[in-house]
Amino acid sequence: MDFGLDALLLARIQFAFTVTFHIIFPAFTIGLASYIATLEAIWYFRGDDRCHRLARFWTKIFAVSFAMGVVSGLPMSYQFGTNWSRFSVATGNVIGPLLGYEVMTAFFLEATFLGIMLFGWNRVPKGLHFFASCMVAFGTLLSAFWILSANSWMQYPTGHEVRDGIVVPVDWLAVIFNPTFPHRFAHMVTAAYITTAIVVLSVGARYWLQNRYADESRVMVRMALAMILVLAPLQAFIGDQHGLKTAQYQPAKLAAMEAHWDGAKPASLVLFALPNARTESNDYEIAVPKLGSLIITHDWNGLFPGLKDFKPEDRPPLYMPFFGFRLMVAIGLWFIALAAFGGFLWWRGRLFQNRTFMRAAKFSWPLGFVAVIAGWITTEVGRQPWIATGLVRTSEGVSPVASGAVGTSLILFFFVYLIVFSAGIVYINRLIHKGPVLQAPEGLEEGTPARPISAATETGRGPALEGK
Repeated sequence: MDFGLDALLLARIQFAFTVTFHIIFPAFTIGLASYIATLEAIWYFRGDDRCHRLARFWTKIFAVSFAMGVVSGLPMSYQFGTNWSRFSVATGNVIGPLLGYEVMTAFFLEATFLGIMLFGWNRVPKGLHFFASCMVAFGTLLSAFWILSANSWMQYPTGHEVRDGIVVPVDWLAVIFNPTFPHRFAHMVTAAYITTAIVVLSVGARYWLQNRYADESRVMVRMALAMILVLAPLQAFIGDQHGLKTAQYQPAKLAAMEAHWDGAKPASLVLFALPNARTESNDYEIAVPKLGSLIITHDWNGLFPGLKDFKPEDRPPLYMPFFGFRLMVAIGLWFIALAAFGGFLWWRGRLFQNRTFMRAAKFSWPLGFVAVIAGWITTEVGRQPWIATGLVRTSEGVSPVASGAVGTSLILFFFVYLIVFSAGIVYINRLIHKGPVLQAPEGLEEGTPARPISAATETGRGPALEGK
């Protein structure tokens, strides 16, 4: 089958398609696992039954999201062998072990304790269940650690030698803790916590506006708002520090993000423009003079490389990093404003009387996911034309396969994802619509749950017994 497109473009579309679906689930489950563990801690140490009900409620949603995250992650691993075999051959000595460490540590840890977390309600002591939830939360963070380490090495490879065109690791500490890793890891994990907090805040506001689950709504809104009040400004600081590292180690990416062409002049902060590669300038530019230099170099007259300092073949694409970065920043500013508004109402004792805030919170739930995707696009497209910077160009890493094979698998992925994820999202919406179960259980019960989601119900025996 001929799709009229070359295999490289189709392989890039396929990986971008699968990773865009995949990233929203880790971004959600990393924060949600920690939130569930926090709820259980309050229940364990203070005996707050509201937190117990909420922990069970969110555990159901976590189970579905975790499963979809695993399903969406598997095709990407296979694509390293099917569509990107030359990249795998060149860098497999580094990327392979890093992904293997993730499986051996994080995934095994999650898989072991996830069973207790899902099946253990009323079947194990609550202290053990709390410990299992903590281990699952730690496992999600450990998984992010290894994935971000591998990705950061691709952004700025260190700790290796190249022998006969093959990358060989010589210093694993330098490989794992490459210079761009710490800020990238902090930025991603903080984004995951904010994404989850926004979803929890939105669900709490939704119940409050519907006059349902009033006690649980108060807990969700207050906990989520407190989290966003701390993390949203912190994320702005981490993003600033991440930008300094990007200017140091990936100046071409930063120039594309800022649409900064002339490195010999102080940079303006470009609020809007259409970057024009043909004229090497910006069309319809709206900018604030020198503010870009102040943000990037912390100096009004600071200089940093512009796109003209790089050969055209070494420049990243312009539109996606430029607009993706602005979309991410705009959403981050909205989160700061929303948190400040909510914090002010909370301080004045009018948080639950202001329906404007509650409506704004209710409809903000997708924005965290959009920001994560926009940030990921900025990072990955901005790395181009390299798949591993300075080592393997993207055009050199693709497999010698026919475009028809890549296009066919892309179509299959599209329909499989459409069915699987549509069903998953519909089911999550049903769980949220149903809400937390109101009656708290007492003591340990016997019996075997019918299936994992059933284990998160009050009886632990599946929906057939819920009404008994």
